[in-house]
Amino acid sequence: MATLPVFFRRINETGFPVLADSRLERDPFQLRALPQEDVFFHCKKIDNSRLVREADPQARGACWSAIGAACVLLALATSVLVPNVASTLAGYRLQALRVEERQLLDEKRTLEVREAELLSPQRLETLAQGQNLVAPTAGQVVRLNAKGDSAVAMVK
Repeated sequence: MATLPVFFRRINETGFPVLADSRLERDPFQLRALPQEDVFFHCKKIDNSRLVREADPQARGACWSAIGAACVLLALATSVLVPNVASTLAGYRLQALRVEERQLLDEKRTLEVREAELLSPQRLETLAQGQNLVAPTAGQVVRLNAKGDSAVAMVK
C-alpha cells in the first residue's frame, strides 16, 4: 500500500492535487527510498554510577537452596561412586599382589634349585678334594662332651 505523497505528486493550477503518473515521471537512475529512511537513532550516554542496587531478599534464599541442592547431589553421587571406585582399586591391588606372588614363587624355586646344587654330595666331594680334605678315621674324632651325659642345664 502506498502513502499519499506517492499518489499526489503535483498540484495543478486550481490548487487541487492531481494523481501523478509514476511511470512517466520516474527517473530511471534514481534509487527508490528505503523503508524508514527518515528515522534517526541517537545514542544517549546514561550515567548510572550513583545508583545503588537494592538487595533482593528472595535471591539470597534461592542461592542458599541451590547450594544445598548441589551439596545433596554431590553427596548422592559420591555415595554411588565410592563403592565402585573402591572395588576397582581393590581389583588392581589384588592383581598386583598376584603378580608379586608369582615373582616370589619363581624366586623361591630358583633359590631352592641353587641350594640343592650347592649342597649336592658330588659338589661337596669336589670341594673337599680341591682343598685336600679327607674323611677322618675312627681315632681322629674327639668328642668335647666326655661324660656322654646329655643333661641340659636347668634354670631355677
